Amino acid sequence: MPRYEVTIETDACDGIFACLTRDPRFVEGADGLATIDPDGDPIYDGDGTVTDADGRVVATFDDDRIDDAKRAAAACPTDAILVREVGE
Repeated sequence: MPRYEVTIETDACDGIFACLTRDPRFVEGADGLATIDPDGDPIYDGDGTVTDADGRVVATFDDDRIDDAKRAAAACPTDAILVREVGE
């Protein structure tokens, strides 16, 4: 199963939240911008790690939901989200 990383550049996020409707792991953060919460999705049962530092939210997942994350990234009108495979 591919391991992948989802990055949100918070400086580029403008809070439109198109990503939230594509992948429920994307949620509104306390700052009014998008962030990632693996527990925000009631059907997600994988292991996910999330860091939030230096204007960047980075989450790493090891599951079969990379297409959901890619749809969320494609929906972002400011291109603030990057999804990339980082190994197996």
